[in-house]
Amino acid sequence: MEAKEIIESGKAILGIEFGSTRIKGVITDDKGSVLAVGGFGWENSLLDGIWTYSEEEIWNGLQECYADVCKVVATEYGVKIKKFAAIGFSAMMHGYLAFNKDDELLVPFRTWRNTITAKAQEELTKEFNYNIPQRWSISHLYQAMLNKEEHVKDITFFTTLAGFVHWKLTGEKVLGVGDASGMFPIDIATGNYDEKMIAKFDELAKTTDLKLSLKDILPKVLTAGENAGYLTEEGAKLLDKSGELEAGIPLCPPEGDAGTGMVATNSVGVRTGNISAGTSVFAMVVLEKELSKVYPEIDLVTTPDGALVGMVHCNNCTSEINNWVKIFKEFYALMGQTPDMNELFTKLYSVAMEGDADCGDVMLYNYLSGEPVTGFEKGALVLARTAEAEFSLANLMRSNLYSAMATLKVGLDLMLKEEGVKVDEMYGHGGYFKTKGVGTKIAAAAINAPVSVMETASEGGAWGIAILADYMVNKNNESLSEFLNNTIFAGSKCEKCEPEAKDVEGFDKYIEKYKAGLAIERAAVDTL
Repeated sequence: MEAKEIIESGKAILGIEFGSTRIKGVITDDKGSVLAVGGFGWENSLLDGIWTYSEEEIWNGLQECYADVCKVVATEYGVKIKKFAAIGFSAMMHGYLAFNKDDELLVPFRTWRNTITAKAQEELTKEFNYNIPQRWSISHLYQAMLNKEEHVKDITFFTTLAGFVHWKLTGEKVLGVGDASGMFPIDIATGNYDEKMIAKFDELAKTTDLKLSLKDILPKVLTAGENAGYLTEEGAKLLDKSGELEAGIPLCPPEGDAGTGMVATNSVGVRTGNISAGTSVFAMVVLEKELSKVYPEIDLVTTPDGALVGMVHCNNCTSEINNWVKIFKEFYALMGQTPDMNELFTKLYSVAMEGDADCGDVMLYNYLSGEPVTGFEKGALVLARTAEAEFSLANLMRSNLYSAMATLKVGLDLMLKEEGVKVDEMYGHGGYFKTKGVGTKIAAAAINAPVSVMETASEGGAWGIAILADYMVNKNNESLSEFLNNTIFAGSKCEKCEPEAKDVEGFDKYIEKYKAGLAIERAAVDTL
């Protein structure tokens, strides 16, 4: 069928993902081919020391993103969208959205970016003997309980951003297992929340104002391929301001950006992994077995179909690179010129490859916000070098690109070197990998394993959640991995980069100085 006919007949799939700076919508056919892409830019706000997005911003962003997708379809195909074969929603994982019995949001949305739950993280990790990171939903809930916050007594439900959007459009308080695994630990044997840990949490809660058992306020866990409800009349109006979209469309389980990243890079099988690098950066490896001990730097989450995943998540990645690019844009303006920003990014990324493998002792810390993996609750931006350092544009940009991967490498080295976890190939996606032959080469050096970027990777998690929606209605008894291999990625092309010994050695040298220099970052945080 032609793209126009697929969309017009309601056989297309819609995926929408709420990223940290952009809400993106992708329409595909049942083979995963992209038919249209739209989006809407947004930014989080720091309100009373909390990183947040308002309810109004969430719904306005969703409507504007969908309207942009419809505008693209109308322009390219001359079609008004009335229905889809399936829809999926995804968003940044973790965070905290708590509601009362009247379904009212009790406090402003607390995003993954906040590092305000250190006490809760410490106590829960010790109690569960399981790493509970600060950004996890359960950490936010327990910290609110420890803080004796007024709203705790009224909580009847809490969820993630993806779960919130899905709930309001379908009426279903559910979550895909991957996103759920970033709220509370999952028992891999049952595919549901860990009952023993729930019992331990309920015991802790007896001395607090939380009225209900934890299992009564968590969303229901669903696995990839299950039906997660249907678009209601109210939901259709909330999504589509024009009123054209029909109710009754099936939705797949809402997922987090980690899960959609795994799908978008075909890395849901054992010994595969992926690196998602944009405003934040995280890497995941599908594990063959449990790790030997608890690592604060490593989260244990799941694939959308429930397999165990070792995950390293870092709050900072490309933001400081973007800030340096802005400086060069300002220089252009000073010289009376207006650069093509895509070309400027490409050239600055590419020149980094001419730098020294260890960045010529030019050291950069890109901590725009706190970085729990290295023990920072707050961040500061630091460029450090000795008088003897080889300070050049190439080394400056290479250090920028290294710094975006440095904290990730600290965590991954524990998995790959300390635990001996095997990974056959890693797949990259996100803006960091946009310039061909640059992000892949540096990431390969960081982990000393092949890194590939697929031709579809630029569409990211919005495409990944569309594929999960597609899988729900077209799985034909295949596992998720089989569906991806046989239907979505059959014959797909990718850019593969093998690690080069000099780059691996150079990055290892850089990271040793980076870790030793964290004292500089600490001084900057304490004094600036």
